[in-house]
Amino acid sequence: MYFAALLARTEDGWEASDTELDDVETLSDLADLAREASPDEDTVLVLIEQEDGWFGVVRVDGEEDPRIYVSDAAAAARSSYGEILLTDELLGREPGDDGPDLDALDLDGTEDGEPDDEDADGAPYTVSGESVPHGPVGDAQVLEDLGVTEKELRSMTQDAVSEIAEALGASEVLETVR
Repeated sequence: MYFAALLARTEDGWEASDTELDDVETLSDLADLAREASPDEDTVLVLIEQEDGWFGVVRVDGEEDPRIYVSDAAAAARSSYGEILLTDELLGREPGDDGPDLDALDLDGTEDGEPDDEDADGAPYTVSGESVPHGPVGDAQVLEDLGVTEKELRSMTQDAVSEIAEALGASEVLETVR
């Protein structure tokens, strides 16, 4: 089960809206969606959470490149929403490497973040021969100036989206869209 929400910081505080990611195919599409949520180019956070699997934070500040944090790259790699966030740059790959061929993926039910037998032994998860690390990737300081330290972000596991919203003082507005 997934939950995705946009939190836009305005002069009056945070505004939340749930978002449908079915039409989002790339990080660029996701950044455009976030920018539409804030016509004044304020900070917008896209919070994505897969129950008991992983969470991701995408921060968009005006026209700057999005900043991304994913709590578990291997778990996120198994989901279509996670694949949007796991860019070549984030995974340390050469730009232009197309990464996994989606037609070649064996979608056997493990794409929802459930470990498969080969992954259960702690070996690196691979998609079409590309290794995806277990654990967090990205900018763990993405929320530092908003009051969520790197240590706090890395320690979040279950219900991370609610914990982030609470730390930002946006839990009430987030609950209106949950």
